Amino acid sequence: MTSEQNGMKGWWSILKRPSAKYSLLGLLVAGFASGIIFWGGFNTGMEATNTMEFCIGCHEMKDNVYEEYKTTIHYSNRTGVRAVCSDCHVPKDWTHKMIRKVKASYEVWGKLTGKIDTKEKFEANRLAMAEREWTRMKARDSIECRNCHSFDAMSPELQKKTPYKKHMEAKAAGKTCIDCHQGIAHRLPKGFKKPGTEEED
Repeated sequence: MTSEQNGMKGWWSILKRPSAKYSLLGLLVAGFASGIIFWGGFNTGMEATNTMEFCIGCHEMKDNVYEEYKTTIHYSNRTGVRAVCSDCHVPKDWTHKMIRKVKASYEVWGKLTGKIDTKEKFEANRLAMAEREWTRMKARDSIECRNCHSFDAMSPELQKKTPYKKHMEAKAAGKTCIDCHQGIAHRLPKGFKKPGTEEED
């Protein structure tokens, strides 16, 4: 047998029965590639659920809160900056975003069971849904609001005097946006009472 045949036989045996070293390397490369493909698909799916189109894909949202939102400054304003649903309702950091997505499955359950499938049912559950969202926002120091709005960036020259004063008082008192701004993008639920008042809003 020639040395060339021996060389060919050696390569054929490696291809037929790779060593543990090559098997491990192949496994690592395949695992890495699979991880990238999985993560890319997962992240693409997560981002798709953050779009306005996804959020108003069911009539419960489209016919109720979306119609109200379209009449607010978050939808149309002098600067042309539009906040979409996920800007206010989905945290930006990965951990809290995943927690929020898991908790959002309760909303899907509400749709599947018909708990909010009519305007009347939606209104009957609206206060409870709003209070859950306000509690969540308060617990996170209204971080979704503060992604765009900051006490420190408020200008005493550009902001009207009374709102500026109230904002600075709120900052000094350690208040967060949602303490005062419930109903900023959706109308307040029937039965809601502003803190410190006895009247329904």
